[in-house]
Amino acid sequence: MSNNVIILEKLEVIEKLLKQQNLLQKEVLTSTESADYLDISESQLYKLTSTDAIPYYKPGGKKLYFRRSELDAWILENRHTTRSEIAAQADMYLKNNTKRKSA
Repeated sequence: MSNNVIILEKLEVIEKLLKQQNLLQKEVLTSTESADYLDISESQLYKLTSTDAIPYYKPGGKKLYFRRSELDAWILENRHTTRSEIAAQADMYLKNNTKRKSA
């Protein structure tokens, strides 16, 4: 591999990191930036907006914009419970129901 190819690859990595850093500093993102931030394609992002599955803004009825904090909240909406959490909830349920029956 030539030095030029290695340098180009490293520059691409640096460019990607700079873009990511820029996204973290902005509160309002374009659709392209939002797709990059969510690591999905723009077409997938448009599908999410067309079904109102994701919060977005459309000033003047043209371009789509997204608030980064709302994207973060949307990402964290569908948390899956761990097995240990389910077991703890089951234990708590049984403990509470056993007390009621014996009283």
